[in-house]
Amino acid sequence: MKTQFEILIKSRELVVKLIEDLTMEQMNTIPKGFKNNITWNVAHLVVTQQLLHYKLSNTNCLVPEELIANFKKGTFPKRDLNDEEFDEIKDLLTALPETLIEDYEAGIFNDYETYETSTGFVLNSLETAITFNNYHEGLHLGIIRSIKKLV
Repeated sequence: MKTQFEILIKSRELVVKLIEDLTMEQMNTIPKGFKNNITWNVAHLVVTQQLLHYKLSNTNCLVPEELIANFKKGTFPKRDLNDEEFDEIKDLLTALPETLIEDYEAGIFNDYETYETSTGFVLNSLETAITFNNYHEGLHLGIIRSIKKLV
């Protein structure tokens, strides 16, 4: 699992580096042909990791319910985020992988609910969820790269 955790941390570092030179206006822009923007994608990464790892393990998520409701699968940006809101999301993006590692090592994840993703992958353990989440994060890193070229 050490490698999977390293991939998650590195992926999130790449996201932060990719967007560091963008303005909030650019990150809130939804380019033609897209359904969402960079801020939504970043928040979606935070939320999806929590749902796949914590919720499906019947463990409390570490992010507010409002964040989950606004950025889970099937949602789209309802409004622009401001600097303060996005800074909080970036803080979660970078901090939560370390918390996941601590919680994994502490053995808090026990009762994982089997879940079939929209891509057809069946997650039947926390370990498969961690691996799938890394795949999911890579997809959204690509989307963020594509949006950045257009804003």
